[in-house]
Amino acid sequence: MLPELKIAQLRHFVWVAELQGFHAAAEKAHRTQPAISLSIRDLENKLGQCLFEKRNARAARPELTPFGAQFMVYAKELIAHHDRVVNDMNLIAQHKSGHLRIASVPSIASRLLPDILARFIGDATDLHVSLFDDSSEAVLAMVENQQVDFGIASLWEADSDICFTPIWADSIGVVCRSDHRLAGEVELSWQQLRGERLIANGTSRLLDGTAAEELVADSQFYMSNMISLLAMLETGMGITTLPRFAFPTEHGQLRFIPLSDPRISRDIGIVYAANRSLPVAAKALFEFILRDAELNPARADNDSV
Repeated sequence: MLPELKIAQLRHFVWVAELQGFHAAAEKAHRTQPAISLSIRDLENKLGQCLFEKRNARAARPELTPFGAQFMVYAKELIAHHDRVVNDMNLIAQHKSGHLRIASVPSIASRLLPDILARFIGDATDLHVSLFDDSSEAVLAMVENQQVDFGIASLWEADSDICFTPIWADSIGVVCRSDHRLAGEVELSWQQLRGERLIANGTSRLLDGTAAEELVADSQFYMSNMISLLAMLETGMGITTLPRFAFPTEHGQLRFIPLSDPRISRDIGIVYAANRSLPVAAKALFEFILRDAELNPARADNDSV
């Protein structure tokens, strides 16, 4: 059976050799000189070889044996490897190292995550992040296939192995050109949209099961891509419904008007596998997002925006 070498003993050995004395090594280790001598003797017993030449003069500087000189190289390698592992694990434990993989619906990925990630990561240069933005269905698929640590989505299956923690409430509104006849309204009811040319999109399903679901059935166009949808709206081809987070606030040509009758909002939250623990960095980000939502309730509840 191989001997178990203690890192502390290896350090004592290296310090005695490099500092050329047991007393100096004892000071560096904050131990007594007899304790260092005992540590070296125990190490020699484990190795079955002497590390230092035997000297009669107590003041003589310790001199490595040929075996000790060879062992010195391995001792330093073991210490360096140990310190690297401990340092890496410490960084991972503090979510300052590793690889964080998350998927999110585009509205949160573009509107909220940049600020959240900037504050979460801080100066942690060894923490790598991969962010995938896609539809809620695609986000759920990536979580189920273990392609990401967790996802941020608005749709989830209650009877699946995916857990859902709601974070943000995202209200639905009407988007039209700023010169549209409805642009001056503070709120709109779905009846006011009758007769308008409607452009459906991936979020239009949120109207299903509500008084406004006929708007989806009456839509003349369907656009799956946000860039194409905005282009159609800019040309005045019609109006659409969107969650507020999905509406580009910097867009000067378009106007967002809350839909008040019916008042609809979608819950957006974190989705993750129920039977798998989150990696350290992912768990830390999860908890950071929860705390951030508690500290910024107005941003978490977009109905109040």
